Amino acid sequence: MEILLALVIGVLAGSGIWLVLRPRTFQVALGLALLSYAVNLFIFSMGSLVIDKPPLVVPGLPADLEHYSDPMPQSLVLTAIVIGFATTALFLVVLLASRGLSGTDHVDGEQDAP
Repeated sequence: MEILLALVIGVLAGSGIWLVLRPRTFQVALGLALLSYAVNLFIFSMGSLVIDKPPLVVPGLPADLEHYSDPMPQSLVLTAIVIGFATTALFLVVLLASRGLSGTDHVDGEQDAP
């Protein structure tokens, strides 16, 4: 399970970096979204990769990650999802305004020669 999750995070991060380096702004927006997904999965995996473990400490059991899951990474990921959605929406609005003003969707504002 850990190897699969590490591969998924690596593929998402690599794809995100590749898209961020592309010349068009929509590809940059998709790359930033993929990078945020990779970071969210990484943070979420730090809580522990167990199923059916309560996030609260039960009396009589030691307070370690073997007996419960940490709720802090889950709350951080939830907050990051909300902030990432708002940031992506703002980026798309700025992208549309830039496209309307400059007439191109390239990051540097210059169209490639045909």
